[in-house]
Amino acid sequence: MSIPEAAAAPARTGTPAPAEPAAGPPGRFGSLGPVGLVLAGGISVQFGGALAVSLMPRAGALGVVALRLLVAAVVLLVVCRPRLRGHSRTDWGTVVVFGITMAAMNGLFYQSVARIPLGPAVTLEVLGPLALSVFSSRRALNLVWAGLALAGVFLLGGGGFGSLDPLGVLFALGAGAMWAAYIVFSARTGRRFPQADGLALAMAVGAVLFLPLGLAESGAKLADPVTLGLGAAVALLSSVLPYTLELLALRRLPAGTFAILMSLEPAIAATAGFLILDQALSTVQALAIALVIAASMGAVRTQVGRGRRRGRKAAPRVRDAA
Repeated sequence: MSIPEAAAAPARTGTPAPAEPAAGPPGRFGSLGPVGLVLAGGISVQFGGALAVSLMPRAGALGVVALRLLVAAVVLLVVCRPRLRGHSRTDWGTVVVFGITMAAMNGLFYQSVARIPLGPAVTLEVLGPLALSVFSSRRALNLVWAGLALAGVFLLGGGGFGSLDPLGVLFALGAGAMWAAYIVFSARTGRRFPQADGLALAMAVGAVLFLPLGLAESGAKLADPVTLGLGAAVALLSSVLPYTLELLALRRLPAGTFAILMSLEPAIAATAGFLILDQALSTVQALAIALVIAASMGAVRTQVGRGRRRGRKAAPRVRDAA
């Protein structure tokens, strides 16, 4: 799987990774429209994450995840109305693994943000897809991006993560590993199910798996009307709304450009943490986040450039064959 395709899969929205779409004719405002949609989706995801952190004292981390997955699954099942018949055993196996991966990614990430600030958590999480990008490409330049990311992580941890809760760091790194796996199975699900049917079914799988955990942690607290309302808001902000915005954007935006925009998520998360949760970053932490963002963007641009060169080399052979 190419890295633009992989990196373009949204983090927490559950959008199946698309093949790189044609940019299409420029609209009245050029590319401002789809770029604005992607940025709006990223803002929605991260501010939804900040709202989830503020909800955790009421419902617990597992309870928030359960509410988010449950509400998002209900909305997507109602909107998509996926067909249940006519799928092979491999199709169902793929969507079940996708759902498990999605649930694990969300669960680990929310356990992380319950212990460390939102900005550093997202920065550590983004190392998962960055590692996938670097390892999938065999270009030497990607070693530079990997080194830049490691430098950012070193700074983020203050030279040893003494300033961050070690368990929170491990949860964030685990969420990043699940994010990388999520990208792979998102692409496979997108190829096997039409439109967003696979996403809706996978979200339902994740909700079924996590609901017992949420009930075990929070019990009757999840039935509180205020908690339910805030949980629904988290689901809409973190799943339903960004999924819709990004799906619209990808109809007109190349996947490589989309992936670069997604690399800005740590910065958006840090802003959301500061505005909603009063989580201020030190100068060193801000520099660390900037290094990881630069590494992520560099890795995506390297892979996009490689894909374009391959396309130009292949074009004469196609014309000759014709």
